[in-house]
Amino acid sequence: MLSKLSLHPKKKPFKLPIKVGIVGMGKMGGIRYEEATKNPNLSVAALCDVVPGLEKTYPDQIIYDDYRKLIVEADIDAVIICTYNHIAPQVVKAALKAGKHVFCEKPPARTIEEMLSVIEVEQAHPELVLMYGFNHRKHYSIMEAKHMIDAGHFGNILWMRGVYGKAGGLYYPDSWRNDLELSGGGILIDQGIHMVDLFLYFCGDFQQVQSLTTNSYWQVPVEDNAFAILRNDNNQVALLHSSATQWKHTFSLEICLQNGYINLNGILSSTRSYGDETLTYARREFENKTRSLGKPREETIYFGIDDSWRLEFEDFVAAIINDQPLASGNSADALRALALVHQIYANSPV
Repeated sequence: MLSKLSLHPKKKPFKLPIKVGIVGMGKMGGIRYEEATKNPNLSVAALCDVVPGLEKTYPDQIIYDDYRKLIVEADIDAVIICTYNHIAPQVVKAALKAGKHVFCEKPPARTIEEMLSVIEVEQAHPELVLMYGFNHRKHYSIMEAKHMIDAGHFGNILWMRGVYGKAGGLYYPDSWRNDLELSGGGILIDQGIHMVDLFLYFCGDFQQVQSLTTNSYWQVPVEDNAFAILRNDNNQVALLHSSATQWKHTFSLEICLQNGYINLNGILSSTRSYGDETLTYARREFENKTRSLGKPREETIYFGIDDSWRLEFEDFVAAIINDQPLASGNSADALRALALVHQIYANSPV
C-alpha cells in the first residue's frame, strides 16, 4: 500500500511570498493564521469558515463561507486546512485539483479509504506539495531525542512507553471530536495519533497490535481511553495509553535502549497545561561499575520554547520553493499513522 508513495515533485516557479488561504478558523486555524503572518515567505490572502463573524475578527482579510469558492476565486498559491476531520479530505482534494499546494492538520482523514483517495489525487499532481501537521515531531525535546538515538549514544531501542492524556472537561461530551461521523473516532484519533506518530518516527512500522478501547467515564459514542501493545519485526515493543480521563494533563514518553534511556515529560502545548517540557537521559549502570544498581546518574534538559508551528511552516515553504521533498509530514507518514490507529481500533475486542 505504501510502496507507491515515494513522490518527488517537480515544482513550478512562482513569486514570493506564497499566498495562502486558510479553511477552518477555529482554534487551530487561529494558531496557523498567527504563524503564517510571522513567516516572511507566506502571505495570508483569504480565510474561510462556515461560522459567521470572521469579518469582525479579521477586518483586513477576504472572507469566504464556502471552501470551494476560496479555492477557485481567491488569489492564492496554497491552502491551509484546519477543518473537522470529515471534510478535510474533500478540501485537500479540491485544492490539489485546482493546482494549490496544501498544508492540512492531522488527522489526515477518518478512514484509510478516505486517505487513499487523497493520495490518488496527490499522485496525479506531482508538482504540488501536500504536507500534514504532526507538530510534535518539531518539538525540541523530540528532535533532541531523535538526534541522540540516531547518533547511537545508547544503542538500539528496546521498548517505548507513551502516555498522552487530558481531562476532558465539562463540555467535552458535546464536542464535535466525540461525534463519530465528524471525527472518525475518539481520543485516540484526536490526540493519541500524535503519540502513534512518534512511535513510528522512532521505530518504524509495527506489525503486531494488541489493544483495548473503553468508554469508561464520558458516555460518548467513541472511546475515552485506548490501550495498545505494539511490536515490530525488530522485536521492539511500544505501549500506548491515550486517555480523556487523565485528570492531570500528561505527556510522557519513555524510551529504553540497550545502554541507557531517554524520558520525555511534558509538552509545550498551546494551553501550557502539560507542564515543563523536559528530556532526561542516563546511561545504564550496573552494580559492578558504580555499586548503584537501578539508580543511574541522570541529566535533564529543559526546553522553554515551542517553535513547532513555525518549523512546520518552514519545512512546507522549503519544499515548495527549493524543489525538495518533505523530510517528514508527507502523505506516507500520515497514512502510516492513520493505519496504525485503525489497527488499534480493529484489534480491540470492545
